[in-house]
Amino acid sequence: MGPSDQRFIEMMVPHHDGAIAMADLALTRARRPEIKELARSIKASQTRENEQMRRWYRQWFNADLPKWEPGIGWGWHRGGMMGGMGMPGMPGRAGRDRGPWMGTNLEALRQASDFDRVFIEQMIPHHQMGVMMATMEFNNSQRPEMRKLAEEMVRVQSEEINTMQRWYRSWYS
Repeated sequence: MGPSDQRFIEMMVPHHDGAIAMADLALTRARRPEIKELARSIKASQTRENEQMRRWYRQWFNADLPKWEPGIGWGWHRGGMMGGMGMPGMPGRAGRDRGPWMGTNLEALRQASDFDRVFIEQMIPHHQMGVMMATMEFNNSQRPEMRKLAEEMVRVQSEEINTMQRWYRSWYS
């Protein structure tokens, strides 16, 4: 129950919220049924994972998950688990629709003339950041349930990245 578990949950829940927001847009804006099906899957799995992580947070840390504070955050991007790396999409960089979502720009996605293409272009790096975060958690956590969740996140999101890369090559090459 070290600080890595707490930081991971504090960052992964809003990171998942970003993917869920993107998926919600895809359910109404995507043209291709493949994108809509992927969006349904992302929304379902990441909503379920967020609910689990919130329960664990209350159990393990005897508190509700803190709310993300734009411009303040929780510290990963200022020397915590991410080692001080500046993260694209962090508050203060690109307005209200960017947040702890690692590069997601919902306004650009909302206004995209080719929604499907922009969705893939944003979701691949978003998932790559999620895979990196989950890999770090897997390597640092002492809790078997956290390691199992992180391992599942890596597996599912890596598969989704591969699928989106195939679609991108097929549709936009």
